[in-house]
Amino acid sequence: MENQTRITKLLGIRYPILQGPMGGGFSTSELLAAVSNAGGLGSYGAYTLTPEQILTADKDIKSRTNQPYNINLWVSDVDESLKDYPAEKLEKVKQLYKPFFDTLGIPLPEVDQNIPSKFERQVEAVFEARPAVFSFIFGIPSRKILDEARRLDIKTVGAATTLDEGLALEEAGVDAIVASGFEAGGHRPSFLKPANQSLTGTFTLVQQLKAKIKTPIIAAGGIRDGLGIKAALTLGADAAQLGTAFLVTEESSATPKHREMLLSDEARYTVLSKSLTGRMGRMIRNRISEEVSYETEVLPFPLQSRFMGPLREAAQAQGRTDLSIFWSGQNAVGLKPGKATDFMQSLINEAFAK
Repeated sequence: MENQTRITKLLGIRYPILQGPMGGGFSTSELLAAVSNAGGLGSYGAYTLTPEQILTADKDIKSRTNQPYNINLWVSDVDESLKDYPAEKLEKVKQLYKPFFDTLGIPLPEVDQNIPSKFERQVEAVFEARPAVFSFIFGIPSRKILDEARRLDIKTVGAATTLDEGLALEEAGVDAIVASGFEAGGHRPSFLKPANQSLTGTFTLVQQLKAKIKTPIIAAGGIRDGLGIKAALTLGADAAQLGTAFLVTEESSATPKHREMLLSDEARYTVLSKSLTGRMGRMIRNRISEEVSYETEVLPFPLQSRFMGPLREAAQAQGRTDLSIFWSGQNAVGLKPGKATDFMQSLINEAFAK
């Protein structure tokens, strides 16, 4: 299969292989550089970082690679429902989760509901860093931001979970669109309709977008090897993005227990849940996702995530996998650990060998 596509030409990379921009501390400059230096596009999920931390990370990235790379942010990083959130609802959710905190022997935390968005200031840092690619999820940046990216010659990549979102991104003038299928691990980045109403599969979404838009398409969700890349390209995608498969590489910052879970039989059992962070995401099932149904009201994002922070830390310290978050895509069976450079070479060989 030919390795040159509209995406390789657009982004200046040798192979249409992108590393998913894993946020929440999972991205590392080492992983990004390994992917970019091997001819793909390495990515850095920066939505939790301050502008200063973004610039520090970017300096480290530039010391490791001179190839194109991507920095990713969340357009909507604070739920609108957090504004004036009722104290009685907060207390109700805290009591719902109290048994989990009791299990670990830790108190319920006090949480500050005043959480301002970081997005606008983070964008300023991204523009100062000037990566080759600025990608984003959970919405579309303002026209002013997109115009400035274009002026700086930074390519913009948005994520769509439905055809309607893809059409909206094309109308906004982004350079490429990620077709984010429901198989993908991590948060479901829907922005026009609720996530539970935006559950199109990767290959279906690729074909829907291909039929209706002209913007280059990047397939994401459920792709873990070269055969998956070939399938995505055959169906009309211009590149493929892999996330979970890179989590088990040595360069990712996934914990040893997270890697162990991804390589275990438990990786067969992933669920879509908002019980851990307040927004729907795909993870390996645990006690909390099993006992707190999707329909149960939890705190808005990121208040829910901050409320659960002490529990996550205690669960990890105590080795309680039943109360830990292990993000994972739906197709994690058969993942192989090792160096990211070796994994990239295996993807290239399998997808593009003559």
